[in-house]
Amino acid sequence: MRDAVLDVGSNTAHLLIVDAHRGAPPLPAASMKEPLRLAEHITGSGALSEVGVDALVAFIGGALAEAEDQGCESVTAFATSAIREASNSEEVLALVSEKTGVDLMVLTGEDEARLTFLAVRRWFGWSSGRLAVFDIGGGSLEMAAGTEEHPDVAQSLELGAGRLTREWLPDDVPSSADVRSLRKHIRAQVAREAGSLLRAGSADHTVATSKTFRSLSRLCGAAPSDAGHYVRRLLPHAELVKWLPKLAAMSSDERADLPGVSAARAHQLVAGALVADAVMDIFGIEALEMCPWALREGVILQKLDSL
Repeated sequence: MRDAVLDVGSNTAHLLIVDAHRGAPPLPAASMKEPLRLAEHITGSGALSEVGVDALVAFIGGALAEAEDQGCESVTAFATSAIREASNSEEVLALVSEKTGVDLMVLTGEDEARLTFLAVRRWFGWSSGRLAVFDIGGGSLEMAAGTEEHPDVAQSLELGAGRLTREWLPDDVPSSADVRSLRKHIRAQVAREAGSLLRAGSADHTVATSKTFRSLSRLCGAAPSDAGHYVRRLLPHAELVKWLPKLAAMSSDERADLPGVSAARAHQLVAGALVADAVMDIFGIEALEMCPWALREGVILQKLDSL
């Protein structure tokens, strides 16, 4: 079957079209994405602005047309923290349904962690033993661990790279005082929740997913994306530590010229790197292995399992 999943994230809206059936990996057939930056369209009252809503509706309309052109049998659409936390989320969901016919499924943070964990488990398989999985999104950090397909622990912390940049790093080149304050905040939040993952036992395999970790991995020497999915890519903590002061001293334009860093996300790379550093330090991780599958693939796999 040819199916599509529409992911409305805090930074980017992404349509992924796959050819899939049970017992086989979903194979990407086409995709389209746009950096809507919905989290940056949240007003002072906590509502998603009219500009943000209009951009969302327009993208979904285009995504539906693309899915139809590609022969998709259905479109599974979901949204994460930006929509979940907006004070007018119900109104936004109703308007999207009215204008496009799409009923966006709003995932909880724990859902995100659980479905991402499922995707990572399927990618690496049972031989990876006890998995610990980390995912830095625009609005939140997801952490999950377990020995089966469903994690023993699934957590979501308000430590997304976009959120932290907006709230803690107002300048394009952040001041050293702002960086120190954000570093202290991140580490306190991660340490507060670390016990629930650590008490269940140490991980045999530590894995990271999604764009922020992939960008940092590429920056620290991993192979470029055109080398393919099956190349092993690592994020060594020692290399990340070397890059942190360099990233903090750069402007967004300078970061965007670095390998693996997109212009749309360059402004939030410092915050993302601080989160990655805290996770690796507090959990004692020397290197994280990148997984090309993440939340979207988890949603697809769960749907296939239910058929």
